[in-house]
Amino acid sequence: MKSIDESQVYQIKITLSGSEPAIWRRFLIEPNANLFELHQAIQNIMGWTNSHMHQYRKGKIFYSKLDEEDENKFKIFQVFDKLKAKLAYEYDMGDGWEHILVLEKILPREDKIKYPICLEGAMACPPEDCGGIYGYYNLLEIIKNPDHEEHEDMMEWMGDDFDPEEFNLDAINQDLKRMK
Repeated sequence: MKSIDESQVYQIKITLSGSEPAIWRRFLIEPNANLFELHQAIQNIMGWTNSHMHQYRKGKIFYSKLDEEDENKFKIFQVFDKLKAKLAYEYDMGDGWEHILVLEKILPREDKIKYPICLEGAMACPPEDCGGIYGYYNLLEIIKNPDHEEHEDMMEWMGDDFDPEEFNLDAINQDLKRMK
C-alpha cells in the first residue's frame, strides 16, 4: 500500500459539470483524509445541504457508502495517485449534479492552517432540488423575467436574496472550521 507524506496537503479544484460560467472552488485538504471526509468538505465548499446520496467515480470504479469500494476505506492520496488525476463526484442522483475534481498541486503543510480550507472560487451553488444543471439554468431564466408565469413562485421558493454570482469565501471557510 502506498504511504503518504504527512507534511503535504493537496490542492484540488472542483468544478460543477455543465456550468457556464463555471461554478468552481479551489481548496486544500489533507491527503490522509478518507473519501467520506472529502464528501463532507465538498458539501461545505460547494454550498450543498447534504440532503441526497452521493458517489465517486474514477474510470470504472465507484466509491460510495453503499458500494463494495466503501468510501470510508479509501484515502484521498490513494485515489489521487498523481498530479492532474481526476475524480468525478455525483451528488443527488435524481438531479445528477456531477462535479470534476482535479489534483492540481501537492504543497507543504502549514502548521497554522486548519484543513480543509477553501482558497478561491466563483459563482453561487445552485439551490437543491431544482432539476440539475439544466433545471438550474431554466430557473435563472425564470427569475430574470418578472413577467414569467412562474417568476413569483420561484422567487418565493428561492428567496429574494439569491444571487447566482455570489461567492462568499469567508462563509465557506467558517463552515469548514465547524467540520469535525
